[in-house]
Amino acid sequence: MSSISAIKSLIDPILTKHDVLCYECKWTNEGKMRILQVAIMRNDGSMDLDTCQLVSNDVSEVLDVNDLISFEYYLEVCSAGAERELRSDAEIAGVIGANIFVRFEKPVDKKLDVTGELLSFEDGVLVVAYRDKQKKVKITVEKSNITLIRLAVAL
Repeated sequence: MSSISAIKSLIDPILTKHDVLCYECKWTNEGKMRILQVAIMRNDGSMDLDTCQLVSNDVSEVLDVNDLISFEYYLEVCSAGAERELRSDAEIAGVIGANIFVRFEKPVDKKLDVTGELLSFEDGVLVVAYRDKQKKVKITVEKSNITLIRLAVAL
Protein backbone atom coordinates (compact mmCIF):
# COMPACT_ATOMS: atom_id res chain seq x y z
CA MET A 1 0.00 0.00 0.00
CA SER A 2 1.09 3.54 -0.59
CA SER A 3 2.95 5.28 2.19
CA ILE A 4 0.78 7.28 4.56
CA SER A 5 3.59 9.80 5.00
CA ALA A 6 3.74 10.38 1.21
CA ILE A 7 -0.04 10.80 1.10
CA LYS A 8 0.04 13.22 4.04
CA SER A 9 2.72 15.30 2.30
CA LEU A 10 0.48 15.61 -0.75
CA ILE A 11 -2.67 16.53 1.15
CA ASP A 12 -1.16 18.91 3.75
CA PRO A 13 -1.54 21.98 1.49
CA ILE A 14 -5.23 21.09 1.00
CA LEU A 15 -5.78 20.83 4.74
CA THR A 16 -4.08 24.20 5.22
CA LYS A 17 -6.22 25.72 2.45
CA HIS A 18 -9.40 24.59 4.22
CA ASP A 19 -8.04 25.50 7.68
CA VAL A 20 -8.39 21.95 9.06
CA LEU A 21 -6.06 19.53 10.84
CA CYS A 22 -5.44 15.89 10.03
CA TYR A 23 -6.45 13.92 13.12
CA GLU A 24 -5.68 10.59 11.44
CA CYS A 25 -4.79 9.23 8.03
CA LYS A 26 -4.82 5.45 7.64
CA TRP A 27 -5.59 2.51 5.41
CA THR A 28 -8.47 0.24 6.41
CA ASN A 29 -10.18 -2.67 4.72
CA GLU A 30 -13.84 -3.49 4.40
CA GLY A 31 -14.03 -6.90 2.82
CA LYS A 32 -11.83 -6.65 -0.28
CA MET A 33 -12.22 -2.86 -0.57
CA ARG A 34 -9.27 -0.75 0.53
CA ILE A 35 -10.22 2.52 2.16
CA LEU A 36 -8.02 5.56 2.65
CA GLN A 37 -9.56 7.21 5.69
CA VAL A 38 -8.67 10.83 6.39
CA ALA A 39 -10.18 12.13 9.64
CA ILE A 40 -10.12 15.91 9.91
CA MET A 41 -11.10 18.62 12.37
CA ARG A 42 -10.82 22.34 12.90
CA ASN A 43 -8.55 23.77 15.58
CA ASP A 44 -11.51 23.89 17.98
CA GLY A 45 -12.30 20.20 17.31
CA SER A 46 -15.45 20.86 15.29
CA MET A 47 -16.29 19.75 11.75
CA ASP A 48 -19.18 19.89 9.28
CA LEU A 49 -20.23 17.82 6.27
CA ASP A 50 -19.73 20.63 3.75
CA THR A 51 -16.08 21.03 4.73
CA CYS A 52 -15.57 17.25 4.62
CA GLN A 53 -16.96 17.23 1.08
CA LEU A 54 -14.78 20.14 -0.07
CA VAL A 55 -11.66 18.54 1.39
CA SER A 56 -12.62 15.17 -0.11
CA ASN A 57 -13.00 16.69 -3.58
CA ASP A 58 -9.60 18.40 -3.40
CA VAL A 59 -7.82 15.37 -1.89
CA SER A 60 -9.32 13.09 -4.54
CA GLU A 61 -8.12 15.39 -7.31
CA VAL A 62 -4.58 15.71 -5.99
CA LEU A 63 -4.27 11.94 -5.45
CA ASP A 64 -5.53 11.25 -8.98
CA VAL A 65 -3.18 13.81 -10.56
CA ASN A 66 -0.13 12.50 -8.70
CA ASP A 67 -1.04 8.85 -9.35
CA LEU A 68 0.54 7.88 -6.05
CA ILE A 69 -1.81 4.97 -5.36
CA SER A 70 -1.55 2.14 -7.89
CA PHE A 71 -4.62 0.15 -6.87
CA GLU A 72 -8.35 0.66 -6.56
CA TYR A 73 -9.41 2.28 -3.30
CA TYR A 74 -12.17 4.31 -1.72
CA LEU A 75 -11.44 7.72 -0.21
CA GLU A 76 -13.27 8.58 3.00
CA VAL A 77 -12.85 12.07 4.42
CA CYS A 78 -14.66 12.34 7.74
CA SER A 79 -14.83 14.14 11.04
CA ALA A 80 -12.41 13.04 13.76
CA GLY A 81 -15.54 12.43 15.84
CA ALA A 82 -17.37 13.93 18.78
CA GLU A 83 -15.94 11.26 21.08
CA ARG A 84 -12.45 11.06 19.62
CA GLU A 85 -9.56 9.77 21.67
CA LEU A 86 -7.17 12.37 23.06
CA ARG A 87 -3.74 11.10 22.10
CA SER A 88 -1.31 13.77 23.26
CA ASP A 89 -0.75 16.24 26.06
CA ALA A 90 -1.54 19.07 23.63
CA GLU A 91 -4.89 17.49 22.72
CA ILE A 92 -5.73 17.03 26.41
CA ALA A 93 -4.73 20.60 27.28
CA GLY A 94 -6.81 21.83 24.36
CA VAL A 95 -10.08 20.49 25.79
CA ILE A 96 -9.99 21.92 29.31
CA GLY A 97 -13.60 22.68 30.19
CA ALA A 98 -14.93 19.90 27.95
CA ASN A 99 -16.62 16.65 29.00
CA ILE A 100 -14.30 13.66 28.88
CA PHE A 101 -14.34 9.95 29.63
CA VAL A 102 -11.28 8.58 31.45
CA ARG A 103 -10.48 4.91 32.12
CA PHE A 104 -7.85 4.12 34.76
CA GLU A 105 -5.31 1.32 34.88
CA LYS A 106 -5.53 1.21 38.68
CA PRO A 107 -8.64 2.35 40.60
CA VAL A 108 -8.80 5.96 41.76
CA ASP A 109 -11.18 6.57 44.67
CA LYS A 110 -12.50 3.03 44.05
CA LYS A 111 -13.39 3.88 40.45
CA LEU A 112 -12.03 2.41 37.23
CA ASP A 113 -13.44 5.21 35.06
CA VAL A 114 -15.26 8.53 35.24
CA THR A 115 -17.07 10.84 32.86
CA GLY A 116 -16.95 14.51 33.73
CA GLU A 117 -15.55 17.94 33.02
CA LEU A 118 -11.80 18.32 32.63
CA LEU A 119 -10.95 21.14 35.03
CA SER A 120 -7.18 21.20 34.57
CA PHE A 121 -4.18 19.37 33.18
CA GLU A 122 -0.76 20.35 34.51
CA ASP A 123 2.50 18.44 34.90
CA GLY A 124 0.88 15.14 33.88
CA VAL A 125 -1.98 15.44 36.39
CA LEU A 126 -5.65 15.76 35.43
CA VAL A 127 -8.42 17.11 37.62
CA VAL A 128 -11.89 15.98 36.57
CA ALA A 129 -15.22 17.04 38.12
CA TYR A 130 -17.99 14.46 37.88
CA ARG A 131 -21.36 13.74 39.45
CA ASP A 132 -21.59 11.09 42.14
CA LYS A 133 -25.30 10.77 42.78
CA GLN A 134 -26.39 14.34 43.55
CA LYS A 135 -23.06 15.93 44.41
CA LYS A 136 -20.22 17.16 42.24
CA VAL A 137 -16.90 15.50 43.08
CA LYS A 138 -13.36 16.25 41.91
CA ILE A 139 -10.91 13.50 41.15
CA THR A 140 -7.18 13.91 40.55
CA VAL A 141 -5.36 11.35 38.45
CA GLU A 142 -1.87 10.95 37.03
CA LYS A 143 -1.80 10.64 33.24
CA SER A 144 0.41 7.57 33.65
CA ASN A 145 -2.58 5.80 35.29
CA ILE A 146 -4.86 6.43 32.29
CA THR A 147 -5.49 3.70 29.74
CA LEU A 148 -8.00 5.71 27.69
CA ILE A 149 -9.06 9.34 27.55
CA ARG A 150 -11.56 10.63 25.03
CA LEU A 151 -14.11 13.37 24.59
CA ALA A 152 -17.57 12.52 25.89
CA VAL A 153 -20.85 13.88 24.60
CA ALA A 154 -22.67 15.62 27.45
CA LEU A 155 -26.01 14.13 28.37
